[in-house]
Amino acid sequence: MLRFGCIADDFTGASDAASFLVKGGMSVQLINGIPSGDTVVADHIDAAVIALKSRTQETSAAVSDSLEAIRWLKGNGAQQFYFKYCSTFDSTKKGNIGPVADAVMEYLKTPCTLLCPALPVNGRIVKNGELFVNGVPLHESPMKDHPLTPMWDSRIANLMEPQSRYPSVELSGSELHMEPAELQQTLLEKLEKACLSRKDQKPEHFYVIPDYQDDSDAQDIIRLFGDLPFLTGGSGILTGLAARICGEQGGFGIPDSAADGGAILLAGSCSKATLGQIEHYKESGGLWRKIDPEKLLSGEDSIDNIWNFIEGNGDRTVLVYSSDTPENVKKVQNLGQEKIAQLLEDTEAEIALRALKSGRKRIIVAGGETSGAVTKKLGFSSYRIGDSVAPGVPVMIPVEDESVRLILKSGNFGQPDFFEKALKMTGRN
Repeated sequence: MLRFGCIADDFTGASDAASFLVKGGMSVQLINGIPSGDTVVADHIDAAVIALKSRTQETSAAVSDSLEAIRWLKGNGAQQFYFKYCSTFDSTKKGNIGPVADAVMEYLKTPCTLLCPALPVNGRIVKNGELFVNGVPLHESPMKDHPLTPMWDSRIANLMEPQSRYPSVELSGSELHMEPAELQQTLLEKLEKACLSRKDQKPEHFYVIPDYQDDSDAQDIIRLFGDLPFLTGGSGILTGLAARICGEQGGFGIPDSAADGGAILLAGSCSKATLGQIEHYKESGGLWRKIDPEKLLSGEDSIDNIWNFIEGNGDRTVLVYSSDTPENVKKVQNLGQEKIAQLLEDTEAEIALRALKSGRKRIIVAGGETSGAVTKKLGFSSYRIGDSVAPGVPVMIPVEDESVRLILKSGNFGQPDFFEKALKMTGRN
């Protein structure tokens, strides 16, 4: 029976969460999509992470899917639950973090939960209630230009207000040092003030936004709130939560990250981090092939042409990418944003499938939407979680074919030499 259940708002978020739970000593199974009737929890698994599509899904569907996933986790023994979302939050005013968190909090009948998106190891911190990315307020960071969820404010309470029915209160770093009884009184006073400003009566539920700048903050957050049946946030506190739950028992070990067979690299993210990783790989002598969406639309290029290039280079690893600068992306999107996005995702997913069928057992993908398209195309539904190439980016072994190694990263994650590290970790030689 599971000890811990997590729902994530997209696939790379789920693999990110799973890797931090593994680091804390848990054995983890990742399930892609709402589990079906024949989905089985593998032996010796402490935690299950369910990858949903709630980040950009229509709100009522996001809420419905999230509740169904929580019910499945609860039915399989989970006693504590976590809603994992991006460490840069979902900043659209009609975003789904608020509606999903509201619904789960109501279903579990818990009076409050955390909003804790920080991930200091990747430069995301919360200070005085504001979210910073590498020292820059969220709405001034490069994330302000995100094509799907542009960041319009850095204060988390402001981001939640149009999304949620319930108020939020902030806790400073110094207040995290309080003892539980003192903290409870402080929260009640802050909640009263929040209700006055909103002209609300005392609500049945509310959110707590703690400052989180370093590991000591994480320890205080877990000390004060680790017993809550439902928590929300990024991956920052998951390692500490896992360690707390497992105690000194530890997990059941992690599977071997290396595999036989060649590799393929795929990149669809246009984040600054991924663009830098692509350039690093190219400058280090790596073989590459860029996808031009305009040429694909006109028929000047095709999936067959791209595949012939890969096959023509024998066993050498090829990086196939559609990533581009924000300026170029906006120009191409004039041809139809959804059409272009779908075309690129379908192209890279098809390349991944052909690579797997040709014996390339190591598939490494950069970008959340691209990763989702690839996993859907490959058809795997459940994974064991191995070592991490970078914080939040684990090696994944499909339960349906344990000869395969899959690495899926959010666009913003990883160091400049990410692709080289991923190849080294998954290769036998």
